[in-house]
Amino acid sequence: MTLHRLMRMTLMLGAVTALAGCGGGFGSTGGLFNWGSAPEAAAATNSGPALGDPDAQGETVWDLFTNSADPNVTVNVNKYIWNASLDILSFLPVESVDPFTGVIVMGYGTPPGGGRSYRATVYVQDPALDARSLNVALQARGGGAVSVETSRAIEDAILTRARQLRVQDSRL
Repeated sequence: MTLHRLMRMTLMLGAVTALAGCGGGFGSTGGLFNWGSAPEAAAATNSGPALGDPDAQGETVWDLFTNSADPNVTVNVNKYIWNASLDILSFLPVESVDPFTGVIVMGYGTPPGGGRSYRATVYVQDPALDARSLNVALQARGGGAVSVETSRAIEDAILTRARQLRVQDSRL
């Protein structure tokens, strides 16, 4: 057997194996081509998902390696930090929210027992329940930026509440 013939047989075997792994899951209708019947009848007898069906999952082996999630629908923020931010800063009116980018913009409001009015912008930038996932920017009315200690205290309160929400959720 020559080297050329051995290489050709190896390539053919690889191609056949690759094509066999790419089967579309057509069920027991006789394969891709259903000779002797109309395409509508073949589609009606197919018990599996239709090829190209957006609701079909796992049609081939290769579908396992693709991220088929629509980036316009998936949310990449931590739900516990998101809800804790809305809970802790509930004294502030919400002006706009964007869960796809993780930004919550809140208007001016006075905290209970306080005399100064603040507004906040919360940025949740990661799906992990981690301090690096949260960034809070506070601004006082008329006074501009708020001290770093006040901003840290708000972030710590949000993270503590997020952990509490996570523990409550795990008890379900």
